[in-house]
Amino acid sequence: MDETPSAPHCRRPRYPGRNPRRFEHKYKELDPQRHPDTIAKVLASGKTPAGSHVPIMVGEILDVLRPKPGDFAVDCTLGHGGHAQAVLERISPNGHLLALDVDPFELPRTEQRLREAGFGSEQLTVRKSNFAGLPAALASLGKSGADLILADLGVSSMQIDNPERGFSTKTAGPLDMRMNSSRGISAAQFLQKVSPEKLAAILGENSDEPHAAELAAALARKPFLTTTDLAAAIRGTLPAMSDDERELSVRRVFQAIRIEVNEEFTALDALLRILPHCLHPGGRVAILTFHSGEDRRVKKAFQAAREEGLYQEIARRVLRAGPEERRANPRSTSAKLRWAVR
Repeated sequence: MDETPSAPHCRRPRYPGRNPRRFEHKYKELDPQRHPDTIAKVLASGKTPAGSHVPIMVGEILDVLRPKPGDFAVDCTLGHGGHAQAVLERISPNGHLLALDVDPFELPRTEQRLREAGFGSEQLTVRKSNFAGLPAALASLGKSGADLILADLGVSSMQIDNPERGFSTKTAGPLDMRMNSSRGISAAQFLQKVSPEKLAAILGENSDEPHAAELAAALARKPFLTTTDLAAAIRGTLPAMSDDERELSVRRVFQAIRIEVNEEFTALDALLRILPHCLHPGGRVAILTFHSGEDRRVKKAFQAAREEGLYQEIARRVLRAGPEERRANPRSTSAKLRWAVR
């Protein structure tokens, strides 16, 4: 009797060198449990392993939030879960954390990691929600307020590094930039619709881009299919600048468009208005920002709420990552931490 031929054996592609460049080639970094030595080497070099995220200013955040056993806490931006896990460890065994995030790709992965770390439903609730939906999320648990609230406004390394998400300035991918690709319009669609005047205003407001008018004239109502198409157009618009200055403008333009596509400032303003009313008396909030537009909003909102008597205390000065953390994790360099007490 004839035997059914077996499928030919396919070898896994050889790991391409000590430092593979393409995201999909970094399978050792993407599988940390099987390749801990590789992860350790990447971290020791001051880089973030592909598909992961190193939480920023964990010690400082714990210092200002002061979590203790039994607290009810909220993480408005779950991300990779590094801050959430640190808080969960402090509020255990009888505390509870409500975690929010809008990213439909990373949210289930992070929840699985936290469940595998031992945090069950009695300790952790995860909701797919924008942080402006915090009151509704609290109400769904029968809560009117929290003992501590954290919002880390940075984009996670998993989102930046994966070219398919459309955030990378160096690796070709679809020009999307949406945290939730099922909602709103992509960055490519936004650029095709926006006027030069409006884009110039957005580049100035969202990222303090000094060449906003010149770049807006070159980019608005133009078709860009990939992230590298857009990055090349930005570089080509500023030929007289040094390479470093051009790259700063590339990052600022990507940042400004990402903020607009995801309506980040609209959501942040909504969060800042409702925050005092989502805290118990004596409750504490900490917000980690990564550029001046975010920090200005947080600073002014905290000051206004204190003048209204909604906060009894706010941070007198912004907190920054220490020199050791900045060396080990360069993405922490721009981080600014502010806090307030209900």
